[in-house]
Amino acid sequence: MTRAFDIVFVGLTLSSSWGNGHATTYRSLLRGLEAEGADVLFLEHDAPWYAENRDLPRPDFATLAYYYDAEELVSLFAPTIARADTVIVGSYVREGVDVIDALADLGPKRLCYYDIDTPVTMARLVRGDEEYLARRQVPLFDAYFSFSGGQVLDRLEEEFGARRALPLYCSVDESHYRPTGDTPVWDLGYLGTYSPDRQPMLDRLLIEPARRLPHMRFVVAGPQYPRQIDWPENVERIEHLPPDGHAGFYARQRFTLNITRADMVAAGWSPSVRLFEAAACGTPIISDAWRGLDELLPEGEAIFIAHDSDDVVTALTELPAARREAIADEARRRVLQFHTGRARARGLLRALSAIPYRTGIRPERPVVLVRETQ
Repeated sequence: MTRAFDIVFVGLTLSSSWGNGHATTYRSLLRGLEAEGADVLFLEHDAPWYAENRDLPRPDFATLAYYYDAEELVSLFAPTIARADTVIVGSYVREGVDVIDALADLGPKRLCYYDIDTPVTMARLVRGDEEYLARRQVPLFDAYFSFSGGQVLDRLEEEFGARRALPLYCSVDESHYRPTGDTPVWDLGYLGTYSPDRQPMLDRLLIEPARRLPHMRFVVAGPQYPRQIDWPENVERIEHLPPDGHAGFYARQRFTLNITRADMVAAGWSPSVRLFEAAACGTPIISDAWRGLDELLPEGEAIFIAHDSDDVVTALTELPAARREAIADEARRRVLQFHTGRARARGLLRALSAIPYRTGIRPERPVVLVRETQ
């Protein structure tokens, strides 16, 4: 980009990766924006559960500030919001409906939404759940950026009234997620917070293979798993793994498992940040299946797809090391080319450059906007 952007994000959390994937998603994107010359202020609700688990209290790539509620957000930051080129509200922001209304009333030059949970959001809106976003608010945004692409974008515009529905997939910070050279100690691992709709697939693709392969080692890292889960003896549990331990964690696995939430599977085109992070670390990925995955990481070329326990057992016991490594290398190549934070930041800035200010003043050097497939 040839001009600096001044962007304000209001998001779930940047400071804490505890129990969420938003923090690492924002960190990668904001590092990319800083590298592209943008000035970013990130405003975060001062939630006690994140305050007690902050692993990035002072980022060096953006300004981080806190607020208590929508009223304090306006009283503390109204002048900054008014001056900014763009204000972007993220999904799952506490008191999101009030926050969005308050921001819209301030008359920002551009007001956008970044949904890191698009299929979940749409399912909520369909059943009338407006805890974080009201259906009437969707048309308020100059652009609705979605971490899901494909047909989800058409649905956002046609069914929910979004003015512009544009893809903004998660991304990876390749300076933090890279091969470490650690020796594998686990045959298969999984990194993710407990989710009831993911658990049946975790049972099928990790716990059952662990029972069938007692001589192999497995690991599950992430918080909030119920005590009543019957973990096999060869499955190690890690309650919380901060981001600075992710690369080493992936490196110590022969394979890593990617599992997608049910709403994301139904919608398709919804790659999680963990998918890109694991690929950037050079770890072979076994994933559940969903529409659009093959467009990002072709099956058998850059990723292994598992439909049941048998597929996982076959991968763990029969795939030659050379093929496993070749597939991991191809996934890493694709992710470093298309899915880094800086690549994603460039796409975001191109999109913003094509959106006129609400005052009618068109930004400098407009760029033709296209939906990227990668």
